[in-house]
Amino acid sequence: MESLPEAVLIRILASIPAVDLVLACRLVCCQWKNLVDGAALWILKCQQEGLTRADSDAENWQNFYFLSKKRKNLIKNPCGEEDLEHWGEVENGGDGWKVEELPGDFGKEFPSEEVHKYFVTSYEWCRKAQVIDLRAEGYWEELMDTTQPKIMVRDWYAGRRDAGCLYELCVRLLSDNEDVLAEFKSETITIPQENDGSWTEISHTFSSYGPGVRFVRFEHGGQDTLFWKGWYGVRVTNSSVTVEP
Repeated sequence: MESLPEAVLIRILASIPAVDLVLACRLVCCQWKNLVDGAALWILKCQQEGLTRADSDAENWQNFYFLSKKRKNLIKNPCGEEDLEHWGEVENGGDGWKVEELPGDFGKEFPSEEVHKYFVTSYEWCRKAQVIDLRAEGYWEELMDTTQPKIMVRDWYAGRRDAGCLYELCVRLLSDNEDVLAEFKSETITIPQENDGSWTEISHTFSSYGPGVRFVRFEHGGQDTLFWKGWYGVRVTNSSVTVEP
């Protein structure tokens, strides 16, 4: 192995699972450590697995690879397919939360055919939240503190055409001790009674948030503005939190 040209050795190492490269191969010798820590090996692995990026910041190719492989929606049960499972700190004002099938009464279909259900609020404030443990999801402390990858938050909301409603979103990045290190809080969005029932996306990207982020707390909710008994409040679905490469 010592006599192999570096380019050939990189191709051999690129066939090894990424976790083994970091945890085992880089400990073999100084040459292997330098290759695993360098850009060429990870550029090749990205090419082999169809992972592309817009820029060519060579210093971050290893992190780009791992973040791309891990990229997924960290919100569980975002569309109500499991009723209120995985949602905590639930506030059930009025008649509480309910899950309905799209498009619902006086509603519109969702822009994506993959979404079939939504959560709907009642005549007093309804709120629900999820707390995402980033370490449990595989985002290690050094990565979060040093690289500080972007954290993208999205939510979708809509009213029904015959009722006005209110909507709010609040997302916080928390430390180990649950100190708030960064926060995005929407205004209270008012949907008038005479609306077209269309779905609207709201999004925010956290970046350069500093070291110490270990949890993401996602909370949203709303109510109707007519105080009608039942479920005439804001509808929400397809919520997402992703750590971006």
